[in-house]
This record gives sequence, structure tokens and C-alpha cells, in this order.
Amino acid sequence: MVARMHRCPLTGTRSPEGRTGPRGRTGRPRSAEADRAILGATRAALVELGWGKLTMSDVAARAGVAKTTLYRRWANKNELVVDAVAVLFDELELPDRGCLQADIEGVVLQFASLLARPETKTALMAVVAESTTDEALRLRIRSAVVERQKRLVVLGRERAQERGELPPDAAGEEGAAAAGRAVGLIFDVIAGAVVHRALVSAEPVDELWAQQFSTLLLAGLGGLAETEAGPSGA
Repeated sequence: MVARMHRCPLTGTRSPEGRTGPRGRTGRPRSAEADRAILGATRAALVELGWGKLTMSDVAARAGVAKTTLYRRWANKNELVVDAVAVLFDELELPDRGCLQADIEGVVLQFASLLARPETKTALMAVVAESTTDEALRLRIRSAVVERQKRLVVLGRERAQERGELPPDAAGEEGAAAAGRAVGLIFDVIAGAVVHRALVSAEPVDELWAQQFSTLLLAGLGGLAETEAGPSGA
């Protein structure tokens, strides 16, 4: 099979689109097959029934497992639904297209494609809506989805620094803190823009939009680096 080549809009170099970074892992020492069945049944039930009518009993019946099996893994419906959402986002990977702008475009298009799936859209909107009145659920979303997916930003920054597209992080605790702030901000900007475009505005996230967005983001990254450096540029 021949890998399709992508031309980097910044450097003009070509690279295979198939290369990707490491994927997240759920990592629990239990039956992966049972987990897949349960989480898939949860998403299917959400699409069909909605949050309010979804029950652990219904999920167990759809997955073909005992209800006690669910409760050994998840304490309640909230935890189960968040994990059903989180495993979908673990499918996201950062393609190595040769430069930062093309990498951003690639992951944005992947993200939009994932959000277009009914099971993702329904599950994500349901847990976000429910979390507005449930602090524990909001914290679980942050740890299981948000913090886990920041891996993509970390990998993207590392690649860009290796290519010389972004400056290296400063040494010491201050440098680590600045890098953490940058990762969080970049994640918020990408996730917020794509979710708003795809799910709130219901507008297409196509290649043109991804290119325009990545251009805007890169300009902002330059300004962010100057802000972190301080007035003296040190």
C-alpha cells in the first residue's frame, strides 16, 4: 500500500500522512471485549433514548452482561457515559504531515469527522449539559477527556520544536509552567473552535476552514511566545 503524500504549506516538503503519534490507553486490567460491548451499548442507548431515559439496566441488557458487571466497573451512569465518550476521543491521532500547520489541519479534520458521528455528538452534548449542575461529572470529564487529549498538543509542540518551528521551552520550573499554560490554551482554542463550528453553528469543518483556522492559530502562537518571553524578550 502506498502512503498518500501531503505537501506542507509552510515548507513545501512532502511526507506520508500515515505516521501518527502514540495513542492514549484506558489501561484497566479487565476484559477489553466486555468494555467495548458496554461502552458501545451506552452510546447506542444515548442516541436512541437520551440521557434522561438511559439506565444501567438498559445498557447491561444491550451489552449482554449482568448489571453487576457494570457496577463493578462504574459506580453510576455518569461515570459510564463519560468513559463511553472518552474512548471515542482516544481514536484521535496527530498525523505527521511535515510541519506544524499541516499537522494542525490534519487533527482538526479528524476531530470534526469524529464529532459528525451521531454517537459522539449525542454523548458529548449529553455529558456537557449534565455537567453544568454536577461538579463531580465535570471533574471526571476534565480528567478522562480533556487532560487525556492534551497529549496531542504536547506531541505537536514537541515535533514543532524539533523542526525549529517553535522555540524550545525555557529551563526550570518557570519554563515547565509556561509550557503547561501554552498546552492548555492551545487545546482550549482548538477544541472550542471546532466544537462550536461543528455542533453549535452547525457549519462545515472542511479543508479550507481548517487551513484558515491553522493560519490564525499559528499567528497567535507567535504572539504567545512573545508574551511568555516578557517585555525584555529574555
